[in-house]
Amino acid sequence: MGRDVQDPQAGQPVGSHGHQPPGLQKWLFHVPRAPEVMLTRERYPVRRLPFSVVSGEDLAAFERIVPGRVITDPEVLEASNVDWLRTVRGSSVLLLRPRTTEEVSHILRHCHERNLAVNPQGGNTGMVGGSVPVFDEVILSTALMNQVISFHDMSGTLVCQAGCVLEDLSRHVEERGFVMPLDLGAKGSCHIGGNVATNAGGLRFLRYGSLHGTVLGLEAVLADGTVLNCLSTLRKDNTGYDLKQLFIGSEGTLGVITAVSILCPPKPRAVSVAFLGCPGFSEVLQTFSTCKGLLGEILSAYEFMDAECMWLVTRHLHLASPVQESPFYVLIETSGSRAGHDAEKLNDFLEHVLSSGLVTDGTVATDHMKVKALWALRERISEALSRDGYVYKYDLSLPTERLYDLVTDLRARLGPRAKHVVGYGHLGDGNLHLNVTSEAFSPSVLGTLEPYVYEWTAEQRGSVSAEHGLGFKKRGVLGYSKPPEALRLMQQLKALLDPKGILNPYKTLPAQA
Repeated sequence: MGRDVQDPQAGQPVGSHGHQPPGLQKWLFHVPRAPEVMLTRERYPVRRLPFSVVSGEDLAAFERIVPGRVITDPEVLEASNVDWLRTVRGSSVLLLRPRTTEEVSHILRHCHERNLAVNPQGGNTGMVGGSVPVFDEVILSTALMNQVISFHDMSGTLVCQAGCVLEDLSRHVEERGFVMPLDLGAKGSCHIGGNVATNAGGLRFLRYGSLHGTVLGLEAVLADGTVLNCLSTLRKDNTGYDLKQLFIGSEGTLGVITAVSILCPPKPRAVSVAFLGCPGFSEVLQTFSTCKGLLGEILSAYEFMDAECMWLVTRHLHLASPVQESPFYVLIETSGSRAGHDAEKLNDFLEHVLSSGLVTDGTVATDHMKVKALWALRERISEALSRDGYVYKYDLSLPTERLYDLVTDLRARLGPRAKHVVGYGHLGDGNLHLNVTSEAFSPSVLGTLEPYVYEWTAEQRGSVSAEHGLGFKKRGVLGYSKPPEALRLMQQLKALLDPKGILNPYKTLPAQA
């Protein structure tokens, strides 16, 4: 037998399996080092399933499928093994970079025959550990699958490969008079395939709805290499089961999405952003009700953040607040076709909320750069939190009137053990981003937060994941939002489409005894 490939932190062979098959040592030298991030298998109580371990013969087979794109360099692998939040780390020794659906099919067919676990990976911008390996899964990256296949100027239908970066797609369609129906803070890195696989929500959800509605079709490769071509561009197709919906939000556990057909709305001719200060959360809610009534069809976003969020972005990112200090802040975006009409409606709204005391201060921007600067205050909160210490993240759907109660509750419950407990998010969608920071990971803090946060959410008949998905970190709490019958059906679907369980194991669904 060849020498064991040792993990430098754990001192155990990759895959927790003992020996590597012959021929592997000529390809691999050691597992990538990231000493500041603990291995997932050491931090969490998770056991490796009986998958095979990559051999030299496997590497040779992959080299024939994707010549020159079989990556074993530990320094390159380091970035793909660690999530961007730097909270989970796998120990994969292999990264594959296909360019075509056919190559993905051949890779998965080989992995299925060999019982090799696969971790599909897009831009690796996920919040719940779904995009990185837990153990030594083969990383299948869509980064080189970045071609726009077609765009129809009449219908606004975009067809593209899964590895296209969201910001690049936005630029492509905006040049043609359209916009992408979703917008995220991670748009400069995230891939459209990953967005669809996680059913990402984002900043335009209020206006354009979820990807379950805007995705017209997709192409996916199943675990055994079968290519499922449901890449329709039709608005209406009522023939049989709508199979694409199975893959939207499945987080790579049912198939690897390789291409997407998505409906893009026309680009608004006039966009305005108002950034307002509110004296309390009650006023945030009343402002939203007023907003819907007075702005109507031009309202495209309603976001809120608390004072601690503002402190974090000004402290860690050196951004400047455009309004006087307030307990809460609201960002409102309008999008329409006539600037004069929209400005009149927005001015009427602002006069009303200022005169009634719902808003204490505010500023409005129509210039592109000023609009971008105001959005940065909201979009970069997650970045500021990551610089504040270890972050415990919760992405919850709650009744709008109870949205902030949990934040207040947790501040009292955690006391000085937490550096910051903050609440922000898409109030228009009933989506709270609850974040807690501490100096370092603390089992005591985690034990205070969980399962309390999930129990509280379940009591409100909310969802434990509004838009981030479940990934690795949240898979065990699915039962707080779904009944046993639904969980059982999900397990049956997984077993039907991926009988060996090789696609993104340890993710999305609770571990089975």
